[in-house]
Amino acid sequence: MRHRYLVVFPTILLIALLGGCHSVKKLVPPNFRPPENPTGQLDLAKKTLQDATPCCTSFADFSYQSQLPWSPQKFELGPGSSVFSLNGQRSYFLSFRLPVDGKLPYRIGLKSELNGRWLRSSYLFAPTVVLLDEAFQPVDEQQDVKLCEHVGWSDDTTGAFGSFEVKNPKARYIVVFSSAAQQASNTYWEQSPAAFSAEAPVNMSAAGSFKIPHGPDGILWVGMMDKAYAGAVDNAVCGKAPAGDGVLKTLRDVIPVPLWSDSGSNSAKTSSSSSSSSGDGGTASGGSTKP
Repeated sequence: MRHRYLVVFPTILLIALLGGCHSVKKLVPPNFRPPENPTGQLDLAKKTLQDATPCCTSFADFSYQSQLPWSPQKFELGPGSSVFSLNGQRSYFLSFRLPVDGKLPYRIGLKSELNGRWLRSSYLFAPTVVLLDEAFQPVDEQQDVKLCEHVGWSDDTTGAFGSFEVKNPKARYIVVFSSAAQQASNTYWEQSPAAFSAEAPVNMSAAGSFKIPHGPDGILWVGMMDKAYAGAVDNAVCGKAPAGDGVLKTLRDVIPVPLWSDSGSNSAKTSSSSSSSSGDGGTASGGSTKP
């Protein structure tokens, strides 16, 4: 009996070791892994939206029990959220009552967070806004909100920011969704994706700026504009800065003092003037010695 245990135990141990080796083979370092599909998650999100069953086909079908938050609040749009199908557009959405005592005009702050584990394969939920009157009819045309990147000192001031201004006194409700045009567009981004390659050593395909595509779902912050959001919106980066003429040229334009190109001509003029004055003085002195 003891002999049987001595035979069986090493056999079990060998099988466990072989299984462990098999699982270790799956732990491949990032620089040896094959390139992943950067649009895989976005394609899956689009398909999920198209497969969802719409709850509403008109603005009157929405629920407006929730009031627009007095400061931007976090909302997650995606599988499980309400979907509408309207005029050929399909989107997850949010609907709110506007504050009755809001003094016109006022701003609404919005922020979209990157949706994805890696920056190179991330996307953003880009909002579209439409205001409705008491009869749930649009009072103005829907507006695609432009998103701009801002990296602050905290998560609250980091993301893709945008704003919308309410000016129409007839507006009673607001619907936030993502139009077909928004979902087909993108947002400028300054940070580098620093993508891994399948080659060893690792080759980094980094760029100074690129575009983040828009997608059908994600995390969106919506609410009345507050100080932190206003600062982020007003200082966000919306596109690549135009190329200038250089720091030296800029300084010459900003500080027009005789220290740049005019300094040489001014020195020459000063030298010429001194020589002329010296010559005039010699003649006068020479004239004074005549009898």
